[in-house]
Amino acid sequence: MTSTGPLRDPLHRVSPKAVRLWLLEALIAFVLLIVGSALVGGWIGGSDWSWVPGWFAGRGWLLPVAVGVVTTPFLVAEPFVRYAVHRWELSGDVVYARSGFLTREWVFVPVSRIQTVDKAQGWMERMLGLATLEIRTASHAGSSTINGLDYLVAAGLAEQLAHRAEALRDDAT
Repeated sequence: MTSTGPLRDPLHRVSPKAVRLWLLEALIAFVLLIVGSALVGGWIGGSDWSWVPGWFAGRGWLLPVAVGVVTTPFLVAEPFVRYAVHRWELSGDVVYARSGFLTREWVFVPVSRIQTVDKAQGWMERMLGLATLEIRTASHAGSSTINGLDYLVAAGLAEQLAHRAEALRDDAT
């Protein structure tokens, strides 16, 4: 049976604390980008190279300012858009997840194909009480992840998926 209608949104949102995580990650990347562009701007702007435009020579500070002006809207908007888009659902015998910022990704993982389910925490996730659930299958696509889950939700979902996958494997033999 095939459906001709649009995909339904998965039922569950990720944790609201994920917005803080994504803001923190974006802020760290932003700072590194500004520092890197300041170093490059200072190096190129202070040089006597013939290919450097005259208006830029001696004004290396323009590069980090331009980088900051261009990237700030993404820094602010990206975590909130990600939160609005990132969803997951365990429906019947399928894990369904949607994610993305600039591009959208829909992932359907049949529970019967799951080989391992892991939960992981980076240091920032641990600080905020979040976790990432990684679902590995034998398919060529490899694994699927659900980021930004509350730690207890991730632990419960991992246990539930492991039990369902084991039960389905036992039924198939």
